[in-house]
Amino acid sequence: MLPMLNVASLVIGAIALVLAVFAFIPLLGWANWVIVPIAIVGLALGAMSDRTAGRNLNIVVIVIGVVRLMLGGGII
Repeated sequence: MLPMLNVASLVIGAIALVLAVFAFIPLLGWANWVIVPIAIVGLALGAMSDRTAGRNLNIVVIVIGVVRLMLGGGII
């Protein structure tokens, strides 16, 4: 059961990463407000798993989203 949590975390992280790439387009930075919570859910699933790949992917997506929000003025 626990390896399936890692797979679910990887899938959520991959989807969030693809969406984060599109959020780098000007005027679409607001999408990071949706992407970061999705990645947090993936991080929670990855934290419950035995493996670390899903957790690490979601951490990277969260960092990318938060940095993009800071650059765009979404988080001051």
